[in-house]
Amino acid sequence: MSDKPQGELVCNANEIQVKQALRILIDDYPVAIVKDSMGGIHAIGDTCSHADISLSEGEVEGCAIECWGHGSQFDLRTGQPLQLPAYDPVPVFAVSLDGDDVYVDVTNVVNGASVQNY
Repeated sequence: MSDKPQGELVCNANEIQVKQALRILIDDYPVAIVKDSMGGIHAIGDTCSHADISLSEGEVEGCAIECWGHGSQFDLRTGQPLQLPAYDPVPVFAVSLDGDDVYVDVTNVVNGASVQNY
């Protein structure tokens, strides 16, 4: 029997299409749950570091998401900006799967900016 995954149950993996994002709130903090081009699931802060725009409304290509407002792109694994005008990273959170259930732990920032920056 496995241990219960860390974090909060946020969705079922089947709710997210490949190359799509789902915006959720965890304790009033916006998080984008993203399925990359290969089907991997990522959790990143849903607010572009360049402007106050939801990243979950952007395009997903490969392992990056593009902000629809000004074209900044962020690596889903590291939160680092890949294209200007953004200079600052967005936080990337730990994701756990239990079957098809997706859990996100916003207390565990694995890469990118700290949550306190938002």
